[in-house]
Amino acid sequence: MPTAVTSAVDALVLIGRHVTFYLRAIAGVPAALVRYPKHVVRLVTEISFGSASLLAGGGTIGVVFAMSFVSSTQVGLEGYRGLDLLGMSPMTGLMGALVNTREIAPIVASIALAAKVGTGFTAQLGTMRVAEEIDALESLAIPSLRYLVSTRMAAAFISVIPLYLVGLFASYMATGFAIVHLNGDSPGTYNSYFHLVLTPTDVLFSLVKAVVFALLVTLIHCAHGYYATGGPEGVGKAAGRALRTSIVTITVVDVLLSLLFWGVRPSLPALGL
Repeated sequence: MPTAVTSAVDALVLIGRHVTFYLRAIAGVPAALVRYPKHVVRLVTEISFGSASLLAGGGTIGVVFAMSFVSSTQVGLEGYRGLDLLGMSPMTGLMGALVNTREIAPIVASIALAAKVGTGFTAQLGTMRVAEEIDALESLAIPSLRYLVSTRMAAAFISVIPLYLVGLFASYMATGFAIVHLNGDSPGTYNSYFHLVLTPTDVLFSLVKAVVFALLVTLIHCAHGYYATGGPEGVGKAAGRALRTSIVTITVVDVLLSLLFWGVRPSLPALGL
């Protein structure tokens, strides 16, 4: 069989295996919540606050806060500089509300989740696979996919909402700090424009984005770990592939969701646009 045909068949097999894995994992979430609630609670704690020291194995909450704060500080600094060149520096409040809510906060939170939690999931499941622990679970009549993957999906769904709200708060705080305190803009003007365009609908859509990204990250990383081969080296390669795949998926899905929620030409009803 020609090499090109073999590669195409292997790609289709891989896609089919992953799609089947995703569907089975999603379908197993309700049963996982009923049968393994303590395991889900433990995973929620591990995701949010970690299981070791803050530097070595701290939770995601600190990582999300720090990444959101730093990235949104840059948004405030560079955004103010660009608008000031056009004589539109009072409009920076619009940028702080729209850019952070619609794009920066959900993307930063999801990348932090992929780098901190997702790679951990891949390493955990990959290590269990190469050590034949997953096979041992199956021999004990424990559904490994439901116990190992569906529980992690439920924990990620529960954890991402407060984690994302922390990141969103850090984004708002950082942008306001950069514009008002570092660049000397009027607090009243900034807050007026900020609250003028920040709507509950935008915050809700932003939260939906974060939840979708979290579920995709969890599925992708768990799948790569669940099917890892080749010993410790193979687990490391699986973690790298999963991280690359999840980041690309996040960016593509982000564009699609932005078009779905706000359209090709977003409107600002508060400004009559």
